[in-house]
Formats: sequence, structure tokens, C-alpha cells
Amino acid sequence: MKVVVCTKYGPPEVLEFKEIEKPIPKGNEVLIKIHATSGHIGDSRMRRFDIPGGFIIQILARLMLGLKGPSRIAKNSVLGIDLAGEIVEVGNDVTRFKVGDQVFASTFYTGFGGYAEYKSMTEDAKGLAFKPSNLTYEDAAVIPGGGITAWGIIKMVNIQKGHKVLIYGASGSVGTFAVQMVKALGAEVTGVCSSSNFELVSSLGADKVIDYTQEDFSEKGETYDVVFDAVDKYKGNYKKALKSTGVYLNVDKSSDKIDSKNASSLLTDLKELIEQEKLKPVIDKRFSWSEIVEAHRYIDSGRKKGNVSISIVHSD
Repeated sequence: MKVVVCTKYGPPEVLEFKEIEKPIPKGNEVLIKIHATSGHIGDSRMRRFDIPGGFIIQILARLMLGLKGPSRIAKNSVLGIDLAGEIVEVGNDVTRFKVGDQVFASTFYTGFGGYAEYKSMTEDAKGLAFKPSNLTYEDAAVIPGGGITAWGIIKMVNIQKGHKVLIYGASGSVGTFAVQMVKALGAEVTGVCSSSNFELVSSLGADKVIDYTQEDFSEKGETYDVVFDAVDKYKGNYKKALKSTGVYLNVDKSSDKIDSKNASSLLTDLKELIEQEKLKPVIDKRFSWSEIVEAHRYIDSGRKKGNVSISIVHSD
């Protein structure tokens, strides 16, 4: 089968197509024919070795990810945090799924591997669930990574009807999910983004929008029950914008507290929200399997709104 490998750190051009053996599912495994993956910022950061921190952190990160490329963390050096596809084989012990089932998954917990024609996963793998029935593979594939992150963080606090929630980076992947999720919980949402994204963020349900290039939300005198930095880029004093009982959430720091055991149930929650039409993926650009280098160039540009979808055309 064809895969895209990343054997060394560097620019998008280090990604290469390669032929490897197609997996054979074991007793408790399913074989997924992948129809689409995503252009996730996490894949770009691993490819670039974009790891914040000093010298010691950099050394430890290379030991964890791989000295020359992400080979230790990504099986066969195949990245790809998200996937959507169809189950084409099941092991003898599988009871949850059957051939023909449509699924979507985060591969973050299973050695990555979304940049491939096939992937085998155990039926109880963290982050594997039935695909929303009202989405295509290409639309469903962008949901797991960013969706699990956004929903997992939001569920850490008890957001209720009437609460005021500010989402910084509201036009990004996690941010576009978060705006819709918080709105579905009945809260008043203020989105922070550039003025060019006001229309998008408002269309997702934001009650107010603030242009971060023109003003600092913490200096406006407004206070919120929750401030969620969905891009880990805010440099101001967020505490000035929090109520005395308010909670600050950060996409990088708070995501470390998401219990991986709940990844599949979080994904099932997202499936239900999508089928109830309370949540939809925002897709900025769509690329084909052969354009994965170009897709990574676009991710690296920092111009991405929402998500990037990549369709996989099979050679068999």
C-alpha cells in the first residue's frame, strides 16, 4: 500500500510517497481503508520539529520523537493525526464493528498513520468511533484531532446557559469547533480573530467578535466566566478579563489534562452533535492525496482558517 513518510525533519518537501506492506488485522483489530485525512497543525509541527523550549527540552523531545525524524512516535515514520474511512476486514474476535462500517478516528494514541491507504486499529482503540452519517469522508476526517481537543477541554469546566465565554483564536481549527460547542451549551460567545474572519466566526454562532490586531480584549473592561486561548498565542494579562470565579483554558496546557481513555466517547459526543446539526466542520481548503506537500505548505503559511482536508485516492 502507499503511505507518505517523514524520515527527517524539515520543510514540506521531506514528505515522500513509499510502498509498504498492507496491515493484516489481528484477532481484535479492524482494517480501515482510509478515504481521507486532514492537514493538521500537529503533523506540521512534528515534521518541522517545532517544539518550544530550551536546549534540554529539545534534546528530550528528539529522544521521544526520533533523533533525525519522527520515527519513534510515528510507526513506520507515517504521520497523519486524523482519518475517515471504511472497515474492510475484521479480526475473529471483533464484535463492535463489521465490514462496511464507516468510521473516523484520531490516530494520536495509536502511533499515527493517517497518511496511508490502510490502517489497522484495535476495536477498542482510543479515538475510534462511527462516522457521522450526514458527513462525507472528506468532511469527517478533519474532526477527530481538533474536535477531541476542543470538546475535551470545554468539558473540563461547567459551562452553562448565560455564561460569558471568550475564545481567542476563534477562526482556527480548535477555535471554530469551540465557538459552536460553547454556543450549543447556551453560553454567550465572544470570538477573537482578525477582521477578515469576522463573518466566519459570527456565522458559527459568536455573539460578539473582537479584532485582536486592533485591541486587547483584556483592556476592554469586560469579564468572562471562561477565557479559552485556542491557539496558545495570547501574550496579554488574561486575568484582567476573568470574573473572580472565572477559569482560563489553554489549548496546549489544558489538552495535556484530557483523559485519553475518554477519547472514543468524546468522538461519539461529536458525532451526535454533528448529526443534531449543532456542530459542523469548517474546511478552508481541500487537497488531493498527491498534493500533500502543497497542503503542508499552506498549513505552514499560517493563513489556515478552520481545517484542511486531504482526500486519499487508492491505487488498488
